[in-house]
Amino acid sequence: MPGAMHTPMSSPAALRRAGSVSPSGQSASQPGWRASHWFNTPTPIELEDLRGRVVLVHAFQMLCPACVSHGLPQALRVHEAFQGEAVTVIGLHTVFEHHEVMGPQALQAFIHEYRLAFPIGIDQAAEAGPLPVTMAQWGLRGTPSVVLFDRQGRARLHRFGVVDDLALGAAIGQLLAEGLADATVESLDHDGTGTTRPECDREGCLSR
Repeated sequence: MPGAMHTPMSSPAALRRAGSVSPSGQSASQPGWRASHWFNTPTPIELEDLRGRVVLVHAFQMLCPACVSHGLPQALRVHEAFQGEAVTVIGLHTVFEHHEVMGPQALQAFIHEYRLAFPIGIDQAAEAGPLPVTMAQWGLRGTPSVVLFDRQGRARLHRFGVVDDLALGAAIGQLLAEGLADATVESLDHDGTGTTRPECDREGCLSR
């Protein structure tokens, strides 16, 4: 089974690294998600449709313990806390393991059971290999993963594992305050430890 990477969030340095976005540096474009099916929205949603808004993408799996215990509740809190603000939360079901038990019908029941109110797309399956299309294109290392886009559709925060609520809220607030000004991409897809463990744990599930 895919493993997980421990990403301690207790120190001030870890909080800054996990949730801050730099005011200077090189911006980067990133392709939008590729979803084969949507829930909680009458029409498919594209990243381009959300220009002018801060977009939080939460990549998850139903059978990922950290997604259920932390990631999805956090995404729901952001969705509820920033209603009325220019913030959109998108869930992306990025299945890279146990495909046979995490299909659309199971996901629909899961969404209803956990009362997830934000739009959720199913990451499009690849023609070959276990990783779905968006997960591979974005270089997501596992679940849960957070990708935060600014108002211009640029990825500003890219993080695998558990992210502290306050740090994420501060990052969202910073991007809201920036408006349409030029900003920097800060890629945070590494936790700095360089170590992995061969199973899911409370921090997340690492893809192969």
